[in-house]
Amino acid sequence: MKKSMWTAACAMLVLAGCSSSSASSTASTASTSSSTTSASSTAAASGETFTVGMECNYAPFNWQTTDATESSAELPNGAGYCDGYDVKISQDLADKLGKQLVVKKINWDGLQPALESGEIDAIVAGMTANDEREEGIDFTTPYYSSDMVMIVPKDSDVASFTSIQDFSGHKVIGQKNTNYDTIIDQIEGVEHVTPKAAYPELVLALQTGEAEAITAELPVAKGIVAANPDLTYITFEDGKGFDVDTTVSIGLKNNTRDTQEFKDVQAALDEISQETRDEYMLDAVNNAPTGE
Repeated sequence: MKKSMWTAACAMLVLAGCSSSSASSTASTASTSSSTTSASSTAAASGETFTVGMECNYAPFNWQTTDATESSAELPNGAGYCDGYDVKISQDLADKLGKQLVVKKINWDGLQPALESGEIDAIVAGMTANDEREEGIDFTTPYYSSDMVMIVPKDSDVASFTSIQDFSGHKVIGQKNTNYDTIIDQIEGVEHVTPKAAYPELVLALQTGEAEAITAELPVAKGIVAANPDLTYITFEDGKGFDVDTTVSIGLKNNTRDTQEFKDVQAALDEISQETRDEYMLDAVNNAPTGE
């Protein structure tokens, strides 16, 4: 976003962490304040909930807003609403499980502890399964896959780069405690800038010259660039980009893979077609806040 726009967005979003609506996607997505299926209504009456944690600060996957929409989930304690791709996926899962969706805003580093303590049932937050995380979390199959790109100032010399190795000697930054930070060292001779906790901070670092490029997944980059005419993003051909897993999966409590609860969530996820997942992301990208 433009600096002023991003600052406005930051006022709404607590700094914490790492798309056009179609008839079919809207029909299959529901607000937590008004369940659209009889299963969800029954669940609400019986108190059965599916509680998920996410940053609500990582558009288009998830973001915080003061306005309710057909796809948003009301946050506890009058904190407004959370919206985005992860909310759409979570609502779909809750409907298929016959439960009422509850979304909790939790900073990135607090998601796994919240899962371990039982505060939440699942992490649906654009999280990639890796060896370290899998030591404490059981992951479903991926629910989305993207490409890793670089966000840069549009009028800068780096905007013409075609390989990550072109960034040797340049300042590159990523999100703290995520793959987006660790992959920077794949660039030989890079000036690896100290990571920041959330993308609003990363964009500010780019706009103030602290960094010359930000690592990001393509949907995130599209949202940021759409809100910031002075920025653009670079994609890379095979063999010239990062070697990184860009899939994201749902995290469930450790050592539950053989339980019925895990199997039910996986089965519900399997029922969401690729076409529907793509529609959800398109809706999220197009509806993500721009500060305008």
